[in-house]
Amino acid sequence: MAQQTLLQASLGTSSLVKKALIVLGGSALIAVGAQVSVPMLPVPMTLQTLAILMVGFTAGSRLGAAAVVAYLLEGAAGLPVFAGGGAGAAYLMGPTGGFLLGFVAMAWAAGLLAERGVARGLVGTGLAALAVSAALYIPGLAWLTAVTPLDLTGAFNVGALPFLPGDVVKAVAAALIVSGAWSALGNRRG
Repeated sequence: MAQQTLLQASLGTSSLVKKALIVLGGSALIAVGAQVSVPMLPVPMTLQTLAILMVGFTAGSRLGAAAVVAYLLEGAAGLPVFAGGGAGAAYLMGPTGGFLLGFVAMAWAAGLLAERGVARGLVGTGLAALAVSAALYIPGLAWLTAVTPLDLTGAFNVGALPFLPGDVVKAVAAALIVSGAWSALGNRRG
């Protein structure tokens, strides 16, 4: 049975306007996370995944995924929302395309785990964040091998290995923020 998301618990029942604002706010948060970037080739290291975890864990599966779809459409339409201010549909077809498209499933999965009550406490949220972050490598590395001359080992070495420590840090950060927000909400109501 689905439970309330953090935003539902703090904002109440969502009207259509609130839902639209959550989607737009989520896409803006992801865009800001994309600009905090460490240039690496062929995939830059950004705070996008932290932002996506936060959007999914707080907004839920449908609104979280919708926020990522909005972000991708904004970027494809020419808004400079991708890493390093990148824009255009070509980004969706380039080396990072599998990761960008995988972000939709990442937000949905994080939101689903939040709706199931898994992502509330520190440990559950941390483990959920690690699991959905790890799953992002499936479409990301598959795409990287398809559009570059890299084989799977080469793609793993440049598209996953350097990012694993950062993913752990971002999972811990997401767990601290989300569980802290739930705790603060409970304390405020109690």
